[in-house]
Amino acid sequence: MTEPRPQQEIEGKGEVSPLARPLAWSWPNFLSLTRVILAPLLAWLIVRGRPEPAVLIFAIAIATDFADGPLARRSGRANALGALLDHGSDAFFVTLGLGALAMLGLVPVYLPPLVALAFLQYSLDSRALQGRVLRASTLGRWNGIFYYVLVGTPIVRDTLGLAWPSDALI
Repeated sequence: MTEPRPQQEIEGKGEVSPLARPLAWSWPNFLSLTRVILAPLLAWLIVRGRPEPAVLIFAIAIATDFADGPLARRSGRANALGALLDHGSDAFFVTLGLGALAMLGLVPVYLPPLVALAFLQYSLDSRALQGRVLRASTLGRWNGIFYYVLVGTPIVRDTLGLAWPSDALI
């Protein structure tokens, strides 16, 4: 069993740095890992043409993504590894979802690997593997949201029985 790292004070203020806390099981990390577990199920449901349960899995993924960060900050469990787990689980979830959509010809086949490479580049640029916090940006946030929209649009469309987009619009 490994010993937890000693906690370090923040500039003598008596507060413990979130990065100095040992990474242990936590609800925020559990919520992030939920997306990793759900990703293969989502992909399977998409490929099998089961939009109703896929939209439920997609909604759970969105709910866990909205909840994990604020919960980590409120509980004092926010740290660099947790942020990497959060963003990594998002990248994994949308990459598998886009991969399933690519198998059906609904998105270009090069898109899923590009999403994975973009996340890898983002992680390496931020030096996240050395324990640094991921560098956030407005562009990156909107990019991540757009990936979710790309995955969710055909699932919601098929669940609702909509014909959009149709040839009539082209």
